Amino acid sequence: MWTYCNPVDVHAGCGSLETLPRLLGERRAILIAFPEATGLGLVDRIRSLLGDRLVAVETEVLPNPDVSWLAPMYERLWRDHAEIDCIIALGGGSVIDCSKVMLTRSDSGCFGELLAMLEDPTASPAATGRHRRLLAIPTTAGTGSEVTPWATVWDQAHGRKLSLHLPWTWPEAAIVDAELMLSLPHAATLASGLDALSHALESLWNVHRNPVTASLAVSAVRSIIETLPQLLAQPDQPELRERLATAALQAGLAFSNTRTALAHSLSYDITLTRGTPHGIACSFSLPRIMRLAGGRDPVLDALLLSAFGARHIDEAAASLSAFLEGLGVSVDPASYGIPEADWSDRIQQALAGARGRNFIAAV
Repeated sequence: MWTYCNPVDVHAGCGSLETLPRLLGERRAILIAFPEATGLGLVDRIRSLLGDRLVAVETEVLPNPDVSWLAPMYERLWRDHAEIDCIIALGGGSVIDCSKVMLTRSDSGCFGELLAMLEDPTASPAATGRHRRLLAIPTTAGTGSEVTPWATVWDQAHGRKLSLHLPWTWPEAAIVDAELMLSLPHAATLASGLDALSHALESLWNVHRNPVTASLAVSAVRSIIETLPQLLAQPDQPELRERLATAALQAGLAFSNTRTALAHSLSYDITLTRGTPHGIACSFSLPRIMRLAGGRDPVLDALLLSAFGARHIDEAAASLSAFLEGLGVSVDPASYGIPEADWSDRIQQALAGARGRNFIAAV
């Protein structure tokens, strides 16, 4: 038996940003956006769509949301705008994750109470507080956060990664408008596209895979492999942007029900200690993990061979390695500060983590 559920109301296609006023309705909203959104004219565009329904704008969002700056933003937004019951997130995964943190009001209105819930979700006074709804508008093709309930929160000072997941951290709606992605720089296009590829593959070699997630994931893998190199060569092509955005959405819908697995578990320490962009940190190991997954499940093998048009797993893994290397992404762990001698130990540690236990080889 299996189930599939995703409650996010998705509106996609070039020009779909125009649906925002209808989705917001008579509510008033806070806009949380990436720093460059003002200079790109996106904040003014949202203002023109919403008028006085837009009551506040926050653009001081940094990559990899950290408790050090999330805390003052959280307390300010709940102190100054406690009556506002909707947040609009405009940006990549960091913006959407930051926005999810701002949804739940702790009993005291202090971030420390929410942080305690992140540290120990079983003792969560914040989970009983008031919460807002989220409208997510991704400006990158890769995060999947617009159709998932999870937010990654970093605590650099203590060297740890935390995760937020509550019933209302699912976005109410997502607007996936590829026109908003036309200005995305090369590095961000690459990293986000590889993040989406990782989401798709991680949902395939996953103990929670089902026929719906598998279909979405295989379609996403095929499209990303074909589209991403073309897009990096022609970044101003709306059709390519839209194709990659659709593939990233498919990958997000797939892992929204399976979660991620071993590659993501391996990636967190690399991002935390070396600052490697998330999409690179979770994708360079994919060929090795594919070989580790191969031969454990004939259905999985068939799905991977179909996705890569290969005859056997080694051929599929070699094809994936060549794809990554062709984009300038090394598949050698030493490039990320990991000696080959330490790789097996890292695999075992990652398999013991929450995401690692989703990997098909962990059971």
